[in-house]
Amino acid sequence: MSERAWFRSLYWRIAIGFVAFLAALMVVQGAVTVWFLARSSDAIAGRSTLDLAALVASDLGTAWSVDENLDVEAYLREHYGSHWRPVALVLPDGRVLLSQPGAEVPPLLRETALRRLIRSALRPGAGAGPGAGPGPGRGGRQGMGPGAGLGPGRPAAFYPVVVQDRVRAMVLVPPNAPLAVIIRQVAPVGLAIAALLVLIGTMFASVFIFRPAHKRLGQLEEAAKRLGTGDATARAPESGGDEIAAVARAFNRMAADLSARADALQTADHDRRQLLADVSHELMTPLTAIRGYLETLAMAELALNADTRQRYLGIVREETARLERLIGDLMDLARLEAGGGALVRTEMPVDELFRRVIERHERDAGLKHVTLTSRITPPSITVHVDPVRMEQAIQNLAANALRHTGSGGSIELVAGVGPDTTLLSVRDTGEGIPAAHIGHVFDRFYKADNSRAGDQRGSGLGLSIVKAIVERHGGRITVRSQEGLETVFEIELPRQPPSMPAAASASTGGD
Repeated sequence: MSERAWFRSLYWRIAIGFVAFLAALMVVQGAVTVWFLARSSDAIAGRSTLDLAALVASDLGTAWSVDENLDVEAYLREHYGSHWRPVALVLPDGRVLLSQPGAEVPPLLRETALRRLIRSALRPGAGAGPGAGPGPGRGGRQGMGPGAGLGPGRPAAFYPVVVQDRVRAMVLVPPNAPLAVIIRQVAPVGLAIAALLVLIGTMFASVFIFRPAHKRLGQLEEAAKRLGTGDATARAPESGGDEIAAVARAFNRMAADLSARADALQTADHDRRQLLADVSHELMTPLTAIRGYLETLAMAELALNADTRQRYLGIVREETARLERLIGDLMDLARLEAGGGALVRTEMPVDELFRRVIERHERDAGLKHVTLTSRITPPSITVHVDPVRMEQAIQNLAANALRHTGSGGSIELVAGVGPDTTLLSVRDTGEGIPAAHIGHVFDRFYKADNSRAGDQRGSGLGLSIVKAIVERHGGRITVRSQEGLETVFEIELPRQPPSMPAAASASTGGD
């Protein structure tokens, strides 16, 4: 199996997808944070520090006028503690009151605000009202009254608090909000946005990254459960080229193999039961006949003449011989199908093989007036076989042909060569085999004609033994027949048989 491409791997697809998801999430979150901070900065910049200082000074002056004992620090924190910019109030005694606990005022700004406060308080007409005193520009240059200054960029702002025409304090708005204040203001909203983005991102990751794999694993689990409950048709979807698809394909191969094995076991069990029934039937027939005649011969009160007694004993001998042949064939077939009895191969001329078969059956063929001949083309054909076993196979085919060929018929043993095989055929002009039965002729105890079910000339295992012998030689046997005209059994043997270890020849078995 070729190595799977890395981009088809579920591991890399999830890893890359998750990294891409995190990167996209960080980009989105960064963009939202920048937008939020920019928006907040714009909101802060929308009002100048001087305007804010003037607003606070006016508000405090009004509140102080109403309540002379006003807790200025508490008022300042209550009304301006949540503002983006911290606000400081510098008193004449040098104290600095802050609207936000975390805020700090640099010493230089504190001193500047204190000097401005003192000068504003000493300047004649300072308490003439909101419009009194120099304007912002003039105050900035002279260090008196309202104004802004100290440094480039966004400056700090100063504005006096006037109560009953008297300067009571100086409002100071620093140029920049402290980091702690910014974090405290931005953190709740930022955390809420981050949590929302993580939640949305997790949902997208679950749907587009992990859910497809989870679904396919669920299908694989369901197929495994169905297979475990005995559903041999259970299969998992094999779509895709990743690890899950590979596991699904392996599972399906395993399921198909288990199904095939289950079918094979069921077929074997059926064949075993059928074989037991057939063997019992075939053994019972001669045993019943033997027991019946022996019981008859043993009856003292039954007077049997010598001819009748000899006839009964002859039947017992025939049934005993039939029983012996049947048991021998069963043992022979069992050894062949189990692989027992290793073949001893040698180079054997086909004309010698056919001569032995003809010599054995020519007497029976003559009694039935059946012609038994052979034809070998070319005459020098040889086969690399176990001579004993291959002769047994041809003998069984010839005996089977002789049983089903009537008087005046003919049987021909034919040999030829193919591209890579040697062909051995047994042809007869007998009654033929019906098309409905031709596929079962190699089955154990199978007889195409039910009227011959009790035929004592064969055990019903001859063709099964032939098939087992041919397959042990690496060949195959086929049959074709035209009912009432001819039947041809053809054996194909490989020209170069596979090497097999030498061993003692297995015992022979007859038809």
